[in-house]
Amino acid sequence: MTFALTELAAAIGISGQQPEVHISKWSIDSRTMEAGCGYFAFAGERTDGHDYLAEVGAKKAAVAIVRHGTEGPPGLTLLRVADPLRAMVALARAARAKLTGPVAGITGSAGKTSTKDILWSLLSVDGLTGRTDGNFNNHIGVPLTFLRQPEGARAHVIELAMNHRGEIRDLCSLAQPQIGIVTNVGYAHTENFEDGIEGITAAKRELIEALPASGTAVLNADDARVAAFAGFHSGKTLTYGIENEADVRAEDVALQSEGVQFRVKGVAFRTAMTGRHAVLNILAGIAVAGLLGTAPERLQDAVSALRPGKMRGERITHHGIEIINDSYNSNPEAVRAMIDVLAARPERRKIAVLGEMKELGQWTESLHREAGKCVARAGIDLLVGVRGAASFIIAGSIEEGLDAGSAIFFQNPEEAGDYLKRLAQAGDVILFKGSRGTRVELALERFLA
Repeated sequence: MTFALTELAAAIGISGQQPEVHISKWSIDSRTMEAGCGYFAFAGERTDGHDYLAEVGAKKAAVAIVRHGTEGPPGLTLLRVADPLRAMVALARAARAKLTGPVAGITGSAGKTSTKDILWSLLSVDGLTGRTDGNFNNHIGVPLTFLRQPEGARAHVIELAMNHRGEIRDLCSLAQPQIGIVTNVGYAHTENFEDGIEGITAAKRELIEALPASGTAVLNADDARVAAFAGFHSGKTLTYGIENEADVRAEDVALQSEGVQFRVKGVAFRTAMTGRHAVLNILAGIAVAGLLGTAPERLQDAVSALRPGKMRGERITHHGIEIINDSYNSNPEAVRAMIDVLAARPERRKIAVLGEMKELGQWTESLHREAGKCVARAGIDLLVGVRGAASFIIAGSIEEGLDAGSAIFFQNPEEAGDYLKRLAQAGDVILFKGSRGTRVELALERFLA
């Protein structure tokens, strides 16, 4: 998104003529600076952007938005405001007003980043489409995302996250989505909700409540809580699903070791993505693409080209051992989905490496125990728990009937990797999954070393 410096200044409340400079790149991190960038300096959880103004100046930034009273290096244009973060939000609102294509907001307890990337891929079949970079999905990432949107795009796919009630509502006040997609409702971030799943449900519903009457809610019909959101939107609702009746429904679903085959409205699809949850994410993309005029048959090649994101179901073969790396993050719903994927694999021995799930609050023990029971019911041969509350996963699996000798706990992920290195054999398949703070990827790194 391009702004003249005078236009930028006016948007953040600074009057007067500025140098004739146009800025189209934006950063909040001095490490990602490029010549001609606009830089917002504000204090984050660990660092203060004002400490890096010398580096920003050396990289030839066009302008830095800083606190009142700040001095910068010679040659760096400074715009001084009371609060640089608030100024970035104000400029993001001006950027949002420039967009001509509809904004599709996506939220959910699991799968929102994958769904966002899938939707972007499918919408891009018929023209330029903007999206959230990575998972820039919070009160800082969403404003920055709007500053980075391409102008003239047919649509913009924006990921919206929350860990407290009201956050999605606030993000929607900026994003003003015309399309709202909800993937599911689960127990992620439960520690911040005294009323548990009901509070999370209400928080996710804020996206649908924020839609205008002319907007469209796109809802997962296989999640009862999400399906009920239709009653909170006065406009059009489009549903997608596998198990239940839906406007966009997958039929003849065949899970295979190298992906999934299915049909939608008579059109055959094949994808390298794995699991029923991946099919649901793709269905959301097919539904929104259809809403914007792209027929399912035009999406076959794009669906075939989809690949799992980094640490989001990546598949690796190592010395004849198949590895599923889903270690980017974890929550109870995502664990169940990936255990289903593991259980469906054809390999002779199935091994699950499950790290502690964070931010579950008073439900930590019960939800970890249930994850362990899910492992046992799925017939997984060996379970390795990593760190903290993952000990309850081990306990739950044994309670459900998994042999105690097949359920091992390690406090240290590297030790888990060493154990697997000694134990695993060609013909096995291993799933690695855990919350970011658990660092299950370190077990995988040690295993591969």
